[in-house]
Amino acid sequence: MPGAAPHAPVVLELRGITKRFGGVLANDAIDLDLRRGEILALLGENGAGKTTLMNILFGHYTADAGSVRVAGADGRLAPLPPGRPRAALRAGIGMVHQHFALADALSGLDNVTLGTEPLWRPRRRLAQARRRLDGLMRDSGLAVDLDVPTGRLGVGERQRVEILKALYRDVRVLILDEPTAVLTPAESEGLFAILRNLAGRGLAVAFISHKLGEVVAGSDRVAVLRAGRKVAERPTAGADRAALAALMVGRAVQPSRRTPRAPGPEVLALAAVTVAGEGARNRLEGASLTVRAGEIVGIAGVAGNGQAALARLLCGLARPSAGSLHLHGRALTRFDPGSFVRGGVGRIPEDRHHEGAVPAMSVAENIAIEGIRTRFQRAGLLRLDAIAARAREAIAAYGIRAPGPDAPIRLLSGGNMQKAILARALDGEPALILAAQPTRGLDVGAVAEIHARLLAARARGAATVLISEDLDELFALCDRIAVMVHSRLSPALPAESLDLTRLGLMMAGQDPAASLETSA
Repeated sequence: MPGAAPHAPVVLELRGITKRFGGVLANDAIDLDLRRGEILALLGENGAGKTTLMNILFGHYTADAGSVRVAGADGRLAPLPPGRPRAALRAGIGMVHQHFALADALSGLDNVTLGTEPLWRPRRRLAQARRRLDGLMRDSGLAVDLDVPTGRLGVGERQRVEILKALYRDVRVLILDEPTAVLTPAESEGLFAILRNLAGRGLAVAFISHKLGEVVAGSDRVAVLRAGRKVAERPTAGADRAALAALMVGRAVQPSRRTPRAPGPEVLALAAVTVAGEGARNRLEGASLTVRAGEIVGIAGVAGNGQAALARLLCGLARPSAGSLHLHGRALTRFDPGSFVRGGVGRIPEDRHHEGAVPAMSVAENIAIEGIRTRFQRAGLLRLDAIAARAREAIAAYGIRAPGPDAPIRLLSGGNMQKAILARALDGEPALILAAQPTRGLDVGAVAEIHARLLAARARGAATVLISEDLDELFALCDRIAVMVHSRLSPALPAESLDLTRLGLMMAGQDPAASLETSA
């Protein structure tokens, strides 16, 4: 892959960056350079310190030690004032966060220009701004409808608005935090084509990732962080993925794969279930599905095709308006989360921050919350010692990196928060597991751990519904795979009868053979 020449000028220099949060050393004396026209990948497992380092660079955090220098318009490196995002912007540094900072009610044009015009100007120069943005979109390939409220745009389009915000401010350095965490594979490919185009025009790009495939395919150079320290830095060309994975987690990572086994009796059955909702994402139309003990049934599909409605149904958060749902042969009539948990359903929601955890509560409280009435309460009083003991067991068993059981769960990295949710969901060995996007945004080590846990649950006889946009994950874990298209669920076919081509056709609604099958 062509990239910045080794002699290209350095536009960003970090030296000895150190940052502590209480007793946690997030960054430990990190040195890093970025050159003009280069794409640098910052690789590391969840909690390795990648985002902290970039937030220090952009001024959201102030380093305890170290310095940042950035090249000015004359090419000379000058110190960047710490802890001042405005100073970073003035120095030509732009950052696209994993969770976008857009005003949903405003158009793309308004979001891009917000804050770029002086308050004393009586009239906005929108025509001039539009002409400039048209040129930026033409040159960069960042096509998006600037007149639509950003809340109505797709995830990939919203990300393009964020990048346009940075380019509109004439940045020379662009930082992206986990840019593909919520993108489809096709959107991810399109993003990296855009980044390569921008780098070819002289923009220096750094992106945070834990995905080995996109790091190898999308960057010129990779720096690996582990436990807050930079442990390696090398050109991406010819890099070995297994070696990079070992550098990330400090050990060899063995991918998990299922072994054939005969399924047991039926655990879950959906018969022509319809869930009413606004838009394809929140609607389910006539879905039929069976899941047996000791099997994992995968649900593939492009985001927004009804997977969320299916997940909410199986979490007890949505009620069918037609059809029936049976658990262990008994028709369910009560649809609330408590009834599903008591019925032996372990739930791993898609949105770990808003549905999977209560951010203000501790790690221990989040792990125990679904068993408060059945396991951690006596005579109306909480058994705080039992809650703490269970949390310590889970932290040790699942390798959860946390300051302690009493730490607010919001302080954990995404991977460690997901491990805590997994520990709660699998507590008590549930008969049915709903795993909605369980490894989204996680590093290779955390993914391997979660895959191993789901396969262990399968081995003991649990029935699992795995909703995932990661096709490799589905083929590695699932006995059968169904596809969601326009709120409709295809029959679940044996994984061995499918390949990426056919699954892609089914996801696009273009596989006529699938419609002739009958659900198992």
